[in-house]
Amino acid sequence: MRRSAAAGVAAPGAGAGAGAGAGPGAETSAGVGAGPPAATAPTPVAQAPAPALRQTLRTEFPFQLPRGYVDESGTVHQDGVMRLATARDELVPLRDVRVQENPAYLSVVLLGRVITRLGTVPMVHDGIVENMFASDLAFLQDFYRQINAEGHTRAAVQCPHCAEPFEVELGGSRLGES
Repeated sequence: MRRSAAAGVAAPGAGAGAGAGAGPGAETSAGVGAGPPAATAPTPVAQAPAPALRQTLRTEFPFQLPRGYVDESGTVHQDGVMRLATARDELVPLRDVRVQENPAYLSVVLLGRVITRLGTVPMVHDGIVENMFASDLAFLQDFYRQINAEGHTRAAVQCPHCAEPFEVELGGSRLGES
């Protein structure tokens, strides 16, 4: 009750940042015979400033296949979207009989789960991935590894001489690259 009564006594025109009891003479009487400390309003706790930009987690990543998937009508599909994999995406294919018989099939089943769009193909599944060119499969395997295990490999830097910002590639995906 004390806090709400003190807030109601605030001087008219006191801004939103002004504390309770910040009326005329509050600065001069504080601490100099102003009475018991309980009569003054509690000091507001300083809040940390809110971050200027709130980063959101990016979960989908566009890609373009080097050759493209050719569907049964002969249409070539190159543009697609892959989402981040979940633990379930990596565990469920291990129960698949095809993967148990041939571990190399794991990437086909896994990619069929995480590719959310491929051109105008209505639904992407492991049968679609199975019929892709080997170069496109290798591209998708590298892309999967990049977005799920390594994240992006570019970093924003600034030239020490001219202070011009630019991006550099931090790591290669093949032996001997840097």
